Amino acid sequence: MANEQDLRNALSLLKGPDGKTPFLRSGLLGGISIQGDKAYVSLVVDEAQAKTIEPVRAAVEATLLSVKGIDKALVTLTSERPAQPNAPAAPGPRAQAATAKAMIPGVKHIVAVASGKGGVGKSTVSTNLALALSKLGMKVGILDADIYGPSLPKLFGITGRPTIDENKIMQPLDGYGIKVMSIGFLIEEETPMIWRGPMVMSALQQMMREVNWGTLDVLIVDMPPGTGDAQLTMAQSVTLAGAVIVSTPQDLALLDARRGVSMFKRVEVPILGIVENMSYFLCPECGTRSDIFGHGGARHEAERLGVPFLGEVPLHIDIRERSDAGTPVVATAPDSAHAKIFLGLAEALKTRLETGAPARQGPKIIIE
Repeated sequence: MANEQDLRNALSLLKGPDGKTPFLRSGLLGGISIQGDKAYVSLVVDEAQAKTIEPVRAAVEATLLSVKGIDKALVTLTSERPAQPNAPAAPGPRAQAATAKAMIPGVKHIVAVASGKGGVGKSTVSTNLALALSKLGMKVGILDADIYGPSLPKLFGITGRPTIDENKIMQPLDGYGIKVMSIGFLIEEETPMIWRGPMVMSALQQMMREVNWGTLDVLIVDMPPGTGDAQLTMAQSVTLAGAVIVSTPQDLALLDARRGVSMFKRVEVPILGIVENMSYFLCPECGTRSDIFGHGGARHEAERLGVPFLGEVPLHIDIRERSDAGTPVVATAPDSAHAKIFLGLAEALKTRLETGAPARQGPKIIIE
């Protein structure tokens, strides 16, 4: 079995980005760990260097795989150096832990689509939002982070399993021109996911880090409902461009949406906007509008919280039928009124990504 010194000996043969300085003296190496036949290395770089450092990252990964006893290597980029084990603790009654957040090479923006509760149509919004961003000319991928209730295989109408390349990296499946990954591709449809938190977090890390996302403008992450392990894992482990909160208009849903907004703010993730889904019902026969769940609650909540309001999506049978059939409305009825609504949401989000809040450094989780 390989040990850390074996890895350092192999890496000592590499050069740094300038082609002259030995890699181990370049200041890039953040940390090394080994778990069985897997090697994990982090490289410390500025976010602006993420693309230019890719050849070095690839060389480090290839070198690790050349070490006897290592069958799998994962090399990630991080914008913050890990804390030293003997560093003095910060004074005061609160214990603070700063987590270094690694970037996914080739992915420009990572956007979490979240909700405080289930049943608000978050996955339908995520799917159509991703497709709409693609129609705006962006390269888009979507990750199903709902380990317990994956929906993307159904919504995209995709069956089959991801292939795995020679480096044991999964290849995402294609859904109407965007890259799709879900735990639902790896299990039978009716298999319950009876997993504890650490297993969920490990699965999320694998689907982020061990998938060939290629070059993407946006990776949409369809989050599970609530404010638990999955949300904290995502907020702490990657640099999120921000979060989109999906809610329905009624007070009960808005109460949970507030919790979602508060959670992301607490871990220093910008709120890119709130979407009011099932905002109103349009009768398919007569066109009469009914505010079944009330109306305008999410807009008012966005104003109260001081975050952008991205728009309203109606409750309509066409959206529901196409979602159930795996033929999402933006992909299969692009000229429809409902597709144009999602395109409007995507345009507002695209503007926020291009001109809005800057990427944040690793959050500080404060333990009272």
